[in-house]
Amino acid sequence: MPSSLQDIKIKLDAHVGEAVTVVAQAGRKKITERTGVLRSTFPSLFVVELDEEAKFERASYSYTDILTNNIDITFAE
Repeated sequence: MPSSLQDIKIKLDAHVGEAVTVVAQAGRKKITERTGVLRSTFPSLFVVELDEEAKFERASYSYTDILTNNIDITFAE
């Protein structure tokens, strides 16, 4: 796991446009799993365009979510 926010951003920059799965902790004993395409990265967050069956089109996450293990992101092979 990357140890700094800059390392996480660099890793995600290399995967822009690729399919991803994001598993997020949505509260007490709740986990949400979303699939989509990593669309863009910004200085403090990244945007995933979700698949069609999702209730909304996009979701944004902070790099600190990855650093603190609040979300787990997996890239498609």
